[in-house]
Amino acid sequence: MDRAKTPDLAALDPAAVRAAIRAGGWTGITAGLAPGFVQANLVVLPASDAYDFLLFCQRNPKPCPLLEVTDPGDPHPGRVARGADLRTDLPQYRIFRRGTPAGEARRITDLWREDFVAFLLGCSFTFEAAMQRAGIPVRHLDERHNVPMYISSVMCRPAGTFAGPMVVSMRPVPAGLISQTVQVTARSPLAHGAPIHIGDPAEIGIHDLSRPDFGDAVTVHDGEVPVFWACGVTPQVAAREARPDIMITHAPGHMFITDLRDEDLEGDPR
Repeated sequence: MDRAKTPDLAALDPAAVRAAIRAGGWTGITAGLAPGFVQANLVVLPASDAYDFLLFCQRNPKPCPLLEVTDPGDPHPGRVARGADLRTDLPQYRIFRRGTPAGEARRITDLWREDFVAFLLGCSFTFEAAMQRAGIPVRHLDERHNVPMYISSVMCRPAGTFAGPMVVSMRPVPAGLISQTVQVTARSPLAHGAPIHIGDPAEIGIHDLSRPDFGDAVTVHDGEVPVFWACGVTPQVAAREARPDIMITHAPGHMFITDLRDEDLEGDPR
């Protein structure tokens, strides 16, 4: 949905934003919505696959920082967003069957099963407000795009059936602000924390920044350096190896907005 044709959801609290999403009032990406509140990636799996994925998250905390895991069959994340419903409160969902994308949906109420376990993982959208407060540009927000995401050559530690390369998000940063960028984002380890790579994309297997695997390309100006963070889309790539009968995730860039404040993820509240 075009931001120019919708109400200013940035002025609403998280519960109101989720209500607008549930009612179909927002179907676009969530970058910049509810600034100051934590956004999260979603992974939903049958209980039979949940232990392997939980272990995958524990072994790969940079791309998969755990915020909450629900009980089987429970779509309500009581710790991070009371009253929310993970079946309806994201703008767009992606469905995988046997590891292959099988379409997207606006809600997943009709797909929900009593054995489903939902995982909420921290998202780098969370630290973007802190970057902006520090005077660090966030190009995809300026250009009203989704953040560019790439499948890197950095391999995750396997766990059970889950394995594969790490997905990374990229934000171009002026060379003189690199140190400050690392410091600002490192404060939020549950939102992917400090970058995993700074500089030449080819060193992590990325050969064309203009062709992201997910999201949209952004402009990199002279004097700027590409900076890469671990990304919560990584499980969607790991699904290709694990091939669960069904897995449901957020569509890239269409996150779940929690009631946690950004500062709640500074340090590690666990």
